[in-house]
Amino acid sequence: MNDAFPLSAPSSLAARRRALAALMQGTPALLCAGAPVSRNYPANVFPFRASSHFLYLVGRAMAGCYVLVSEGGTTLFAEPPDRDDALWHGPRPTLEQLGSQLGVEAVAPLAELLAHVQRLRDVATLPPPDHASARALSEVLGREIVVASGPSLTHAPDVALADAMIALRLRHDEAARAQLRAAAKASAAAHVAGMRATRGAQTEAEVCSVIVAELRRRGMDDAYGPIVTVHGEILHAHGHEGALQPGDLLLCDVGGESPEGWASDITRTWPVSGRFSATQRAIYDVVLEANVRAIDRVRPGVRYREAHEVAKRTIVEGRVSLGVLRGAVDGLLERGAANLFFPHGVGHLLGLDVHDLEDLGDRAGYAPGRNRSARFGDRYLRLDRDLEPGMAVTIEPGFYQVPGILSDPELTAPLGADLDREALARFSDVRGIRIEDDVVCTEGDPEVLTSACPKRAADVEAIVSSG
Repeated sequence: MNDAFPLSAPSSLAARRRALAALMQGTPALLCAGAPVSRNYPANVFPFRASSHFLYLVGRAMAGCYVLVSEGGTTLFAEPPDRDDALWHGPRPTLEQLGSQLGVEAVAPLAELLAHVQRLRDVATLPPPDHASARALSEVLGREIVVASGPSLTHAPDVALADAMIALRLRHDEAARAQLRAAAKASAAAHVAGMRATRGAQTEAEVCSVIVAELRRRGMDDAYGPIVTVHGEILHAHGHEGALQPGDLLLCDVGGESPEGWASDITRTWPVSGRFSATQRAIYDVVLEANVRAIDRVRPGVRYREAHEVAKRTIVEGRVSLGVLRGAVDGLLERGAANLFFPHGVGHLLGLDVHDLEDLGDRAGYAPGRNRSARFGDRYLRLDRDLEPGMAVTIEPGFYQVPGILSDPELTAPLGADLDREALARFSDVRGIRIEDDVVCTEGDPEVLTSACPKRAADVEAIVSSG
């Protein structure tokens, strides 16, 4: 079902390269796809995934290749086909054919890269994803290049390139939005397949296998390690060995990646038995309301942090209405009540990475002059920019009962008796609930890419019960 995905037109990719060249104002930019990483011996490698910056400009994962973007045009450096390729890998296009397919001005043998770059001055690059590529770039550029590790850029042209890529990738063009829509649609179908498979399953692994199989059937890889767990209070629970028991909630945070590398990121939480208990439903509806209210803030000119604050307020209001918290909502928020149960940011950028542009650290996620909070919970907010049309973000509020947080006197002391632990104990069958959608900011109402994945409690129950 690969043909279900739109193929980005070479003209769209060429427009991105021209835009990058214009922003770089005469400084050439060299970006590598990256190299495969061996699992144990050289020929046994992990699945290759190209650098997102390379994919943004070229649209195809080609291990070991480099793209040089300058005002004079684009040159792709690649290994010419080898005689043995037909045996081990199948036929490969010639360099001329590759240039025609990708719409680049020139394609040259990889062996010519060093000599070509040595004729240029002050070539900019970005940290590559693997050590072999870092060593190769260091040799080509004659200076030390390290593996991507966040905000470690010091060379002025590299800093300029990082800012240029951020400026381009923050707002998605129509080709990118088409990729994101297709990835979200396929991922939504995978979640529905998981819901239907739950009642007949014995373990987390069985449900996970159904979701992943549906992604593969639709031509998608994983955008990140699937989270399918009855321990929703563990945010990144990547093991799937747990048994499914009546009364459990199953939290599934799974997203696929399109063949061109564009990500989806969906979380749904559903009852293993097909019916929420009264206490589970009460918490679920609060989280859903936080999700809906925060999505409504994804509008031009709105500071993304507002969506985070709206979600926090909704969670606290819900805890007050259920008797778990006592007092005025503003005061409870000031004392950290939201962060006890919702201890992470409301979401992040989405694009060619599930946490888009985070290889460049807070330089991408935080607007100039804005810094991460030092406060527990709020410090995990990954994005603090004013929203603009074309930006894609996730909205993923949650409620969690994390023993390590609720037993921490430093975190709970500010609430004192206003945290009613007897009332909280009534909700002991809720370990964790998260509801996550992918949303594009438009000139008008938010575009919810994941709207095909049901999230109303009654709809979720109906699908699980039909399995």
